[in-house]
Amino acid sequence: MAFIYADQRSPQAKEHINARIKYREKYRPFAPAVLHEKSHRYFQVPEGYMSNYMEKVVSVREEFREKLPAITHVDGSGRLQTVQREHNPVFHGIISQFEEITSYPVVLNTSFNLNGEPIVLSPSDALSTFYSSGLEHLFLGNYYVTKCL
Repeated sequence: MAFIYADQRSPQAKEHINARIKYREKYRPFAPAVLHEKSHRYFQVPEGYMSNYMEKVVSVREEFREKLPAITHVDGSGRLQTVQREHNPVFHGIISQFEEITSYPVVLNTSFNLNGEPIVLSPSDALSTFYSSGLEHLFLGNYYVTKCL
């Protein structure tokens, strides 16, 4: 399965994805994906809390709401996905690298599809969605695709 990931620290990330990629209302929130072992530092959950599939809404800790605007809903919540190395080593590695760059082990996560379209399941779906949206970069297996602007 494929997903769209973004830097959740950007106040414009949510609006950009809603307007240019998902084609939906600008207020609609996105889910945070966080390293499992660090989720309790950023969200009001106990240490060891697991939510593997974005099925639970939790509160973002007050001190991080303004620092994580793209994943914090107006009520201070987020639909949390915790990422364990054992369950998804590639995604865990991506978030770990993001943390090394930004100091935050949290990324914005949303399904790879356009509004009203099915979720991307094949390379041809990925390319079609990529070229039909405002996405600028695509990693497809070992390939990196970018639009010439």
